Amino acid sequence: MTLTQWAIKHSVSHVALAELTAMFTEPNTDPSRVIPGASEAAVVNNVMLEASRVGARLWRNNVGACKDERGRLIRYGLCNTSKQMNDQIKSPDLIGIKPVLITHGMVGSTIGQFLARECKSGDWKYGATEHEQAQLRCLELFVGLGADACFVTCEGSL
Repeated sequence: MTLTQWAIKHSVSHVALAELTAMFTEPNTDPSRVIPGASEAAVVNNVMLEASRVGARLWRNNVGACKDERGRLIRYGLCNTSKQMNDQIKSPDLIGIKPVLITHGMVGSTIGQFLARECKSGDWKYGATEHEQAQLRCLELFVGLGADACFVTCEGSL
């Protein structure tokens, strides 16, 4: 079932669906911090540094496959159990955890919330390519399970 089909099934207005879609496809970016022409690598480095400054931890999530010395295929990275899965859902560049203070019920407890960032160059705009749609499906899945996950194009995104 697609998001649009789900929205129709549950009588979600097209305005609400458009707002929700924009929340996922617009990068989580403070416009004043965007550096036009910044490379994806620069964005990755800035986001990782910012995560450390706010007490979160992010790591590279390299995804791919290779053969070992016996010729067996080894797949690595999140959401890469099979080629079919990887064609449909592409996990983000950075994954990690951030501390979240619970304010009711478990007052004073801190939990670790899963954190994921799909980094893009500074001037990137969502174009709905097959690759971007597969990345979006992964971010939507993570958010649906309680994670903090989004596209980013600069620092200031945590």
